Amino acid sequence: MKLWLNAIASQSIPKILVTVATVLGSGPREPGAKMLVTADELFDTIGGGHLEMKATEISRSMLAMPESELAAQRRYERFPLGPSLGQCCGGVVHLAFERVQADSLTYLNCLNQRWRLGQDSWRLLALDSAQAPTLCDANGTHLTGPAWPTDLPVQIDTNTPCQVLTDTAGQRWLLDSCLAYRAHLMLFGAGHVGAAIARAMAELPCRITWVDEREDMFPTRLAANVTVEATDTPEALIAKAAPGTSFLVLTHSHALDQKLSEYILRLPDVGWFGLIGSQTKRVQFERRLRERGIPATRLNDMVCPIGLPGIHGKQPAVIAASVVAQLLQVWEEHEIHQQKELSRVLARIGADVSVSNREKRALDECHSLAKR
Repeated sequence: MKLWLNAIASQSIPKILVTVATVLGSGPREPGAKMLVTADELFDTIGGGHLEMKATEISRSMLAMPESELAAQRRYERFPLGPSLGQCCGGVVHLAFERVQADSLTYLNCLNQRWRLGQDSWRLLALDSAQAPTLCDANGTHLTGPAWPTDLPVQIDTNTPCQVLTDTAGQRWLLDSCLAYRAHLMLFGAGHVGAAIARAMAELPCRITWVDEREDMFPTRLAANVTVEATDTPEALIAKAAPGTSFLVLTHSHALDQKLSEYILRLPDVGWFGLIGSQTKRVQFERRLRERGIPATRLNDMVCPIGLPGIHGKQPAVIAASVVAQLLQVWEEHEIHQQKELSRVLARIGADVSVSNREKRALDECHSLAKR
């Protein structure tokens, strides 16, 4: 889960949010990565090492300053990783530091709620003033905070969802996209392998719906990204699944596995479908499912056996590691597509504002001519 967002909601003490604003060359984390710093604790990470140590020192020095000072509110720092920090990455990282206070909580709580609902957002943060942040939805609709300066969108690099912009007055702004987790796994089966997979995915950027009719099989403590569904009609959950959902079937019953497989393969838009079992099980299921009207093109989308090639261990933890790595490969491809979609949205917003600005200038010129 996005640990920094969870920590903001749970920590009422003063804190600094550190964002990786830009990375030139190689860096330990990508633009948009975040870390929350309090006087005593760290939540999430911007990559560890000397860079994170320096960022923590700066954050805590900000917390020690009088809150009214601008230096206690916002900072923007450049870190050459090789020359100044001795890190092997060798790139240059710019970090944005932002004090989280009362007027920040409104937009951060809104952001947290939107993220949990699977909604994309992006925020605009003034780096050279203590102005409250602005939050917009994925289409640019204003949600909270001041209005967006109209001379910023035309500068947007549509291939970089997290970036620093400069307005006509020379003031710098952090434009930071906050994308909801698209990865959603519907996991059928609460046995040893299912439990191992749920544990292995506890801190990964995904949501898990864990399904089994045997309620007593679920552990009493669950990770924050897991929702349990104890039901004897699991096919109903498949019917309601959002497009792009990933499915993993590993129940205690081959008959139930087959039933669920049929329901999944009849869906028009499945992100990924894995079925636990051997090549022999796959052959048997393919024959039975063809008899029930599932076309060969859909059967090709069924991944069975599951897991990465070359990993043959049968221990639940080994299977879990292999399957989770396989899912991460699938989801990262989907994330690249998601980023491209966001870039197209940002480009359209930039074009719309650019046209609006040209129209305003033309109108101003008309008014000026009329006064002569």
